[in-house]
Amino acid sequence: MIPGDTAIKSKPGWSLDKRDPAFIQSLMPGWEYLYHEYFHVQSDGWHHIPPGKMLFVGSHNGGLSSPDLGMIMYDWFRRFGTDRLVYGLMHQKMWSGFPSLAENAEKMGAIAAHPKIAEEAFDRGAGLLVFPGGGQDAFRPFYQWDKINLQGRKGFIKLAIKHGVPIVPFVSAGAHHTLLVLADLYPLLNQIHKMGVPWPFGIDPEVFPVYIGAPWGLAIGPIPNNPLPAQIFTRICKPIRLCDPEEVHLASNRLFVQEAYDLIQKSMQEQLDALIETTPYKNR
Repeated sequence: MIPGDTAIKSKPGWSLDKRDPAFIQSLMPGWEYLYHEYFHVQSDGWHHIPPGKMLFVGSHNGGLSSPDLGMIMYDWFRRFGTDRLVYGLMHQKMWSGFPSLAENAEKMGAIAAHPKIAEEAFDRGAGLLVFPGGGQDAFRPFYQWDKINLQGRKGFIKLAIKHGVPIVPFVSAGAHHTLLVLADLYPLLNQIHKMGVPWPFGIDPEVFPVYIGAPWGLAIGPIPNNPLPAQIFTRICKPIRLCDPEEVHLASNRLFVQEAYDLIQKSMQEQLDALIETTPYKNR
């Protein structure tokens, strides 16, 4: 065992073994109801899912509840079962900010967003799910609901190159209509923090939205919400292989990484635009 490996694995989110198929199965009836009766989900493109390991890349929508994520997970498990391994990379601050929520997420396959644990997942032949835009994407203002915003984060590009896996983008429409994000106060509050005012609970939230949503009415801060009913449309896009598996050196080529990032974001935006055109949201 590598020195310090035991200590690392004891950190929240650093174990692949907390994924619990029985727990996932227990959620399926609830997800089924939400899928068919609450969000009236329509989904396509699942024939694009390749065998073996891959990097599933999406855009976050709908605040912390992220209802399209739950619906994607339901679709995955009803099609492939719980035996086909898939893990989701989650911000490490979730374990300190929302420990009970993070604990349940681990049972569904959430792991810390760090290259080391991601590498271990790939070594097991698992698929990985990542939302590069993070909280800023999940709480982007409502007027940007139809925009892909990966926040310029390119770690997922390097991860795909280093492990020779295809990127499978997916997009969705409707989930960002389950709340109404008015603004992000983080830039202002960050300036106040720099003047010496500590962050609540000592955690830098990185995003501080003002939104209208259930059950709060008007909510301030990145707090969980109950998603309002809105129809959700999801689409799995064609896999994109950035380079040959042996070209791992390209992960350190800044120009190539930037071009690959631009390709993924452009492709996802085009796919989202096309999806929206098939939905009732196209004229909104």
